[in-house]
Amino acid sequence: MSTVDILSEDERFIVGTVRDFVDKDVRPVVQELEHANTYPEALIERMKGLGVFGLAVPEEYGGNPVSTPCYVLITEELARGWMSLAGAMGGHTVVAKLLLHFGTEQQKRRYLPKMATGEVRATMALTEPAGGSDLQALRTIARRDGDGYVINGAKTWITNSRRSQLIALLCKTDPDAEPAHKGISILLVEHGPGLTVSRDLPKLGYKGVESCELSFDDYRASADAVLGGAEGSGFAQMMKGLETGRLQVAARALGVGRAALEDSLAYAQERETFGKPIWQHQSIGNYLADMATSLSAARQLTLHAAREADAGRRVDMEAGMAKLFASETAMRIALDAVRIHGGYGYSTEFDVERYFRDAPLMIVGEGTNEIQRNVIARQLVKRGGLDA
Repeated sequence: MSTVDILSEDERFIVGTVRDFVDKDVRPVVQELEHANTYPEALIERMKGLGVFGLAVPEEYGGNPVSTPCYVLITEELARGWMSLAGAMGGHTVVAKLLLHFGTEQQKRRYLPKMATGEVRATMALTEPAGGSDLQALRTIARRDGDGYVINGAKTWITNSRRSQLIALLCKTDPDAEPAHKGISILLVEHGPGLTVSRDLPKLGYKGVESCELSFDDYRASADAVLGGAEGSGFAQMMKGLETGRLQVAARALGVGRAALEDSLAYAQERETFGKPIWQHQSIGNYLADMATSLSAARQLTLHAAREADAGRRVDMEAGMAKLFASETAMRIALDAVRIHGGYGYSTEFDVERYFRDAPLMIVGEGTNEIQRNVIARQLVKRGGLDA
């Protein structure tokens, strides 16, 4: 099924507009910004103007809502230009979805209009220094104190944490609850006394956009900071949010894989050895064929999960499959791109080395692929196999 069949005319226009932005504004400057590890403030401002930060916000709150398949394809286009740009809006969209599905009307009206314009940018804070995948073992504690909460703990690998005005913090409001997930809540917190960005984490790739550690030291949050006012519901809420998050990571992988394939295809037609373009050598032609086939399969998996999400179905298995397959595919394509480019693939003068450094993030981010396999297996047993 082509994107013409999936998207409305307005959505195709939006995807095309983002594609043009990537080609005209992003690709000419990405090498310089990425190698200098410079935050892309000007590009983020352009993304605000394009409405990228309001894609999950309803019109009544000032947003520009699109279908989930459209969101996937927009994310792919951004990641094709620079994966860091797609990452800059990933957590923001998940928080918007969390507010939309679970927030009180007061919380929605406080945050969503400014999130739609990008005036307020949001991120999630799940991972901790002592662990990431086992969310029920959280050590960040929010203890009730008078008319609010006092929060102590630390989070790590938090994207955009310095530049996000809103943080959806997963923490324990009842450390003694049994089972443990019943004591977990999401608190909507903002920068203030007791919250510090303790350090920036050095990274292999995913440059420009910062990933930081956050420290909470007697940080005070009001009682109405609990998402939806539903203390103890945070684990279930975040599991729903991560369905969107994993689709977003899958779409990022599609973008990186597509950029690596497109660069390799162009290079294989320009570069000649033994009197002919290298794509005509069977080994290189086979690489290109396998790259394209795997990327097409990954896109179909991701779009299928996106359509199922819009149909109102639970998609933890489908999103897990998409994230698993797309990220592993992006990693293989990035490596094959280096092979096709030969020595130039190892040079920082070409983009393929960046794809090779960016691709592993999607394998370990938003739940490692080992965790995705656990989710898929558990759902297979629960559902009695795959639907026909």
